[in-house]
Amino acid sequence: MSPLVRTITERLLSPVRALPGIVRRAAGRGRPEPNAVARARILLCMLVFGGVYCTISARLAMYASAPESALTRRAVNSDAVASARPDILDRNGLVLATDVKTSSLYGEPKRLIDVDEAVESLTAVLPDANADEFRTRLDSKRGFVWLKREITPQQQREIYKLGLPGIGFMSENRRVYPGNNLAGHVLGSTNIDNQGIAGLEKWVDNRGLAELHLAGLATDRQQEPVDLSIDLRVQHVVRDELAAAKEKFRAIAAAGTVVDVRTGEILAMVSLPDFDANEPAKALDPKTLNRLTTGVFEMGSTFKALTFAMALDSGKVNLNSMMDARGALSFGRFRIHDYHAQNRMLSVPEVFTYSSNVGTARMALLCGVDAHKAFLEKLGQLDRLRTELPESAAPIVPKRWGELNTATIAFGHGLAVAPLQAVMAVNALVNGGWLIPPTFMKRTPDEAMAVAKRVIKPETSAKMRYLMRLNAVKGSASKLVEFAGPYNPGGKTGTAEKVIGGRYSKTRLLTTFTGVFPMDDPQYLILVMLDEPQGLKETYGFATAGWNAGPTTGKIMARIAPLLGQMPRTNLPPVESLLTGYQVAQSRPE
Repeated sequence: MSPLVRTITERLLSPVRALPGIVRRAAGRGRPEPNAVARARILLCMLVFGGVYCTISARLAMYASAPESALTRRAVNSDAVASARPDILDRNGLVLATDVKTSSLYGEPKRLIDVDEAVESLTAVLPDANADEFRTRLDSKRGFVWLKREITPQQQREIYKLGLPGIGFMSENRRVYPGNNLAGHVLGSTNIDNQGIAGLEKWVDNRGLAELHLAGLATDRQQEPVDLSIDLRVQHVVRDELAAAKEKFRAIAAAGTVVDVRTGEILAMVSLPDFDANEPAKALDPKTLNRLTTGVFEMGSTFKALTFAMALDSGKVNLNSMMDARGALSFGRFRIHDYHAQNRMLSVPEVFTYSSNVGTARMALLCGVDAHKAFLEKLGQLDRLRTELPESAAPIVPKRWGELNTATIAFGHGLAVAPLQAVMAVNALVNGGWLIPPTFMKRTPDEAMAVAKRVIKPETSAKMRYLMRLNAVKGSASKLVEFAGPYNPGGKTGTAEKVIGGRYSKTRLLTTFTGVFPMDDPQYLILVMLDEPQGLKETYGFATAGWNAGPTTGKIMARIAPLLGQMPRTNLPPVESLLTGYQVAQSRPE
């Protein structure tokens, strides 16, 4: 060490080394001279104040040398009011909902010099602001008042240049939905404080995020994203085709969903009219009701599939059984008719393909009222369906359930359920007999089997696949083959008369179609529902499901099948092969 450096070091350290002695003298210990005590106390004060000023100087130097982004990030973390939320992603990692930073304007009335000047200056920058409201808030004795939440960066810059004392900005988190209308009913919305108030956003809060917010622990630190089962590509296709069908058939509403029958995962859910998730106020419009979970409907002939499964599974009916459909079925003054009456004895497959109300009702009556009610309860049709969506409706079940109720419910009248509830039951009819609760979260096959419940025999499921495929080949679901034939589809139509003023209307219909593909190893189910579609010239004036919901399902199936790894085939197995091809279903563990 050079002599110069040694000398400087000694001079810098000498006050520190002398500090113990200075403290002793300043305290008057050891009987020092009076002048020495005074000098020691003055020197101690100089050292204390010097230390304080050095600390302040070092802090200012640190802020001056730190990058602007770091300071901004520190400020955001310290004054954020609307707490951060985790990103919501689709099954492929695409962002459905995320947080962005936004600034909000506040005032401190006690620090204001001239209220009128502040109000005039602020309303010049914010022309949509209410001057009287601003004046009322700023002319109070409160220490803090909100003036405007979520202002633009340009507005923030202009207000900052005004240099108004007592006017400041606070960074907040704002929820943004890049898809706008694409999945509004599924995602739901948040309020001004970034708290979930509907849909999956509310479900996220109910899982513990709300408690973290209250405890101050849900900070802007990165949170684990929520991975949904929704496939954004499939969601787009379903919405696109439903919007086209709604316009073409002049329906008042349309809805549809795509579900993986093996896991219960919901790949798409659309209900039109919908709303932009970035504008949650529009979700309050009754027209934007989520018809798949919050609405309950009589599902019409799509419900017949459940009746067939019950009858076949009970052993009281087989595919060779004959049902009397030679005329109407009477219950006192009530008469049940067929829409396309054959007026003859029908085999069970014919009852399905001709969609005979009379034949289906006779099958249900063979099983009995108690057995019918127990079977529907086993399939989850008599209780409210619970999913991650908080919004759900309970089914409307008859208070007194007699033979007439069983006869009408057998073909989809007299019992109103949420459409997603019916989808869950039909899944079980084609996936080997397993009732799997639907979910909006990603789920593996093993996780699905952990919550699955056996409701019908594997051989019954094989017979239902046969009937649904047969219906597409030469029954009421033939339009499905016209659009999606290479994907080996099957399905069931449903046309229900709506109850208007306590009576069934012949002209206001709810049409549904349930399509499944591929029928030799079912993977996916599509439900399409049109509310009050109109007959067209090309449909020969008919407004039944086979003419509108059926073709729409076929178009959706043809577009999403390649996205889901299903390639078109030229050599499809014969329909009869499905009666022996249920090894896949049998191989699944109990």
